[in-house]
Amino acid sequence: MNRRDLLRRAAQTVALSAAPTLLAAGDQEYVDASSPSRFGLSPPTPQTITGLHTRLTDEVEPWKISQSLELVREMGANWIVELFPWAYIEPRPGEFDWAHPDQVIRDANRQGLQVIARLDLVPSWARPRDSTPRLLLPERFVDYARFVGRFAARYRYAVKYFVIWNEPNTSFEWGYRPVSAGEYVNLLAAAASAIRQVHPDAKILAAGLAPTLDHGEYALDDVAFLRQMYELGAAAYFDGLAAHSYGWKFPPNDPPRPDRLNFARLELLRGVMEQYADSAKSMFVTETGWNDSPRWTKSVHPGQRILYTLQAFQQATAEWPWVEALCMWALRLPAPSHDYNDYFTFVDVSFRPKKIYDEVKARSGEWIRA
Repeated sequence: MNRRDLLRRAAQTVALSAAPTLLAAGDQEYVDASSPSRFGLSPPTPQTITGLHTRLTDEVEPWKISQSLELVREMGANWIVELFPWAYIEPRPGEFDWAHPDQVIRDANRQGLQVIARLDLVPSWARPRDSTPRLLLPERFVDYARFVGRFAARYRYAVKYFVIWNEPNTSFEWGYRPVSAGEYVNLLAAAASAIRQVHPDAKILAAGLAPTLDHGEYALDDVAFLRQMYELGAAAYFDGLAAHSYGWKFPPNDPPRPDRLNFARLELLRGVMEQYADSAKSMFVTETGWNDSPRWTKSVHPGQRILYTLQAFQQATAEWPWVEALCMWALRLPAPSHDYNDYFTFVDVSFRPKKIYDEVKARSGEWIRA
């Protein structure tokens, strides 16, 4: 048996071990919570690709959540990406706090926004003491799969898109362990099995990979990592590919190159999908954008940021039919970061729209597909 077959069998073993517990979780709250009337219905697939990463994870005031989502809709966007941390929702084994995700998802559906739910961050009970919440050891994959299955069952009428983990090609996001496409494929397989049992209409998205050129102990080139995933049979476990692609100092039409990080690097990832005969699947850009900090080496001038952002939406709409959503990082931060991160936002912490928000709002009607 070759290495690929071994990894596939390991993934199936993890997935099957999660299934009995998930299917047996028949408490009344689990069964009734997913009623269509409780969280609203996931809207039809948007015609526009325009989206925003909303960053509501640490926003605790309900009115701020509602106002943020209103601003997304008013800008002309119909997609949002939001992190729903396992660590927050299941702080103790089998004890769930759904209040925050309930409100975010209910309000998003009320505004007609399609939610792309990113699921990661490990609770303290599921990892070694004093370790990072990004550390998920293989023996805990079954617990993660059980959680994502529970999440998908609760919101099976309200959420359609699920991102499994985040940037597993970096050691930082992989719990400071060596990155491993094989381990990530096993995790993806376990999560996909759990979701598909309870939500047949779900669209499972493979994690957005960190754009990087590294081939060392801390990270692996995203194009190379994706190719390894395909070699290990990952195509069977996802319905679409999430992607991260920041423009840095380059305009959106800067050509893709293996030795450069730019917006058009998305075409290199797409090339891998085509190489493995997987081009029927869409890509969902869950993080992208430009930064206009006056003190950061990777930033551009404010006017350039606006121009590049408008051009990116136009380019993706006109030239990349395989991009279903283009979600900019980020709508707003819950509090000032006092560094370059403040300059990725479209709205300040006091809900005042920036010039870039107004310009996108004025043009958003152009980025519609038949």
